[in-house]
Amino acid sequence: MNKPILFIFGILVAANIFSWSLFVEAHRSQYLVVDFLNVGQGDSSFIKTPEGHKIIIDGGPDYNRAAEKLAKEIPFWDKEIDLMVLTHSEKDHFAGLFKILELYNVKNIAWSGDAKDTEEFKSFKLAVLKEQEEGSNVYEIGAKDKILFGKTEMDILFPYELTQNNGQSVNENCLVGKLVFDKNSFLFAGDISDKEEKQIITSQENIDADVLKVAHHGSKYSSSAGFLKSVSPKIAVIQVGKNTYGHPTVEAISRLTDAGAKIYRNDLNGDIKVISDGKNMKILSEN
Repeated sequence: MNKPILFIFGILVAANIFSWSLFVEAHRSQYLVVDFLNVGQGDSSFIKTPEGHKIIIDGGPDYNRAAEKLAKEIPFWDKEIDLMVLTHSEKDHFAGLFKILELYNVKNIAWSGDAKDTEEFKSFKLAVLKEQEEGSNVYEIGAKDKILFGKTEMDILFPYELTQNNGQSVNENCLVGKLVFDKNSFLFAGDISDKEEKQIITSQENIDADVLKVAHHGSKYSSSAGFLKSVSPKIAVIQVGKNTYGHPTVEAISRLTDAGAKIYRNDLNGDIKVISDGKNMKILSEN
């Protein structure tokens, strides 16, 4: 009796996988999906391109949380990630990448090359080195670099060159990238401050974007009025959790509101998903 049941179950599982695969293929052909993951007081974003490429930007402050979120977005049989981007070497951005490196075959890893002199980040660099030895490509990137995945591209806007900071303050060398899919665009501002924002404004780059990943969890020293005027975001996503810094600050919220952006926050809205067909966007959140 057991064998026929197991055989039938096997057919049902195969049928479900086949049906899901058809859904995934249909989904890939139309939409870019950007998930701003609720990982607490830190950043982690997951991007799926229409062609099915998978990109993770930062991993948040917790070892397991980002990986748990990814498990809901990636089918259990798919163990590949096309690109991992680390914006800078603060724990609230890299800690969750450890687990992702363990669970997935990460084909490409990109960062600015600015390493904070901590034991935790030294351990992360060793983990990346191990991935490189096993076949992953590791790149140091900065302004003017361009990442292409099918119809989707990410233009790196900052840093122009690494400043000397003795490995302690790494926000000033944080990667900033603009993701573009047809008419829709997303600006990932990392943890830059108004100083770096001014440099980006004066670079003559087109930083106008529909969605802004707000810099530094809504710090009062970021999201300056001039920067927001240049970006003119329709949507502002603040990746923030319980913290003692007062993030997001009243000042940042006020400037974002004055800029006309609709604000979403991970601490209030949970996971935030933006779906784009290249011309229109739909925003989904848990709350």
